[in-house]
Amino acid sequence: MAAESAPPFFAESIVFLAATVVAVPIAKRLGLGSVVGYLAAGAAIGPHGLQLLGSGEDVLHVAELGVVLLLFVIGLELDPSKLWRMRRDIFGLGTAQVVFTGITLFTVARFAGFSHATALVAGFGLALSSTAFALQILQERGQLSSPYGQRAFGILLLQDIAIVPLLAMVAILAPGEGPSTMADIAQEVGLVLAAVGAVIFAGRYLISPVFLLLAASRAREVMLSAALLVALGSAGIMHSVGLSMALGAFLAGVLLAESSFRHTLEADIEPFRSLLMGLFFVAVGMSLDIYLVMANWQYVMAGVALVMGLKGLFLWALARGTGSPNSDALRIAVTLPQGGEFAFVLFTAAVVNNLLDYQTANLLNAVVILTMLLTPVAGLGLDSFAARLKAKGVENPSVETFEEATPTVLVVGFGRFGMVVAQILTSEGLEITAIDNRPDRIDYARKQGYKVYYGDATRADVLAAAGAGKAALVAMCIENDKIMAQSIELIREGFPEALIFCRATDRAHALDLTKRGVDFQIRETFESSVVFGRAALEALGTPLDRIDQIEEDVRLRDEERLAEQLSQGMYAGSEKLHRVTPRTAPKDNQDATPAQ
Repeated sequence: MAAESAPPFFAESIVFLAATVVAVPIAKRLGLGSVVGYLAAGAAIGPHGLQLLGSGEDVLHVAELGVVLLLFVIGLELDPSKLWRMRRDIFGLGTAQVVFTGITLFTVARFAGFSHATALVAGFGLALSSTAFALQILQERGQLSSPYGQRAFGILLLQDIAIVPLLAMVAILAPGEGPSTMADIAQEVGLVLAAVGAVIFAGRYLISPVFLLLAASRAREVMLSAALLVALGSAGIMHSVGLSMALGAFLAGVLLAESSFRHTLEADIEPFRSLLMGLFFVAVGMSLDIYLVMANWQYVMAGVALVMGLKGLFLWALARGTGSPNSDALRIAVTLPQGGEFAFVLFTAAVVNNLLDYQTANLLNAVVILTMLLTPVAGLGLDSFAARLKAKGVENPSVETFEEATPTVLVVGFGRFGMVVAQILTSEGLEITAIDNRPDRIDYARKQGYKVYYGDATRADVLAAAGAGKAALVAMCIENDKIMAQSIELIREGFPEALIFCRATDRAHALDLTKRGVDFQIRETFESSVVFGRAALEALGTPLDRIDQIEEDVRLRDEERLAEQLSQGMYAGSEKLHRVTPRTAPKDNQDATPAQ
């Protein structure tokens, strides 16, 4: 019996996985980051390396979905108000960087002998940085939310927008192409506005109700499918009118940033994003023609030095000129000096339209890839310089690192108990994030003005997306003992620095939580029962000093009984329930009433 043939792409998948399993840990160990590992793996297995795989272009078309999902996840972390606050960085700093760098590189290319059209495409193509590469570096460093990380992201976002007019420029410069009529231009603009309007309308009014309905079914795989549909569907709408798919996914993510399902969406998409991003960088590495680079190494290395030097200089100068301290300006300069993935798109379009020949396009692609490979080295050089200065006792604010230190609280479970806890915490001005798995509770809390997100407390990825990693304290306010136990184990293992405060449903649960070593636990009815009993005694005419004595004695006996139950079992210490509080003489005899 003949053996069945392997499924399509089966052998290729094994080669991809094996290469990344070897290369990425080595790159991480050397301090270069995972992206360099993926690029090196692609270069090794590609048609210009060991020739284990053919062209990476087909793979790149699929892997570009990783960039789409990355921008969707980033969008989830930026609500519209925050995006509006970034407008100066996006349209001011970002535009200035692209224009100044592009014009300078265009001028250099013209002096080098390139034609006017070729120099424009090369100059502005190399002015773009890699959104995927830079965001991956910022996320690995945990500095995307830092001031310099936010400014770098604003620049990258403008560059994603800039690819649209740059592709239009290629079409205009193409030989033999006549200018478009005003009617054609108006039609294109109308289609673009309609696509943007459709994404905004769906994100604002349709998606949240649909997710609310799906969450009630408790079918995780359906929620996952819906999350991917939202990200890829919005990207497809934008792509159909000639805009960047990544830009469409980003817009959808921003519109869902204030949704109750933000953290669950992020946790569900993260594995797909990570895998496809890795595949994207492997495919980019496969396109590096090592032999062409070696044959023209002087031009390639000059191009790499020119691009990284000029772009880094403009980034530093513009960041400093727009208010960044020297430390942040330097970090922006060493994070964004590389070429970007959209340069590949622009150069390919230029080849198709006869603005670039194949060899020139390949050399430009090689410059982009090598700048990507050298970007982590530039970052390591800055870190090493800072470390040397610190070792010598030199205080230099230009190289100091940034660490975010805002204390936050994660509230898990937002019923009546959790809502009161949140009210007390926010009364002190503390920042809280709350998650719950009941859509009805989430809807009620949102109507009360609280931001509560849908999330499963037994999933480590959801806890991480909700901010457990940076939370100073996790308040466990859920009713289900088993779910709380699972969540406590995940927090102890994944986020050991966080304090764990727990709501105990009853005495047995309180004993179990004590054995688990939580930092604080309290029975949900104990304090309210004490207050109830005090009110009853007061109504029956018991003096207030006597009520205080009784409360103190009851609390003391309760603690003693809990200690005995921990060591002797649930029924130990029951005699303490029935003891009458002894009467003691009041501290102020003048105000005391003699005991009868």
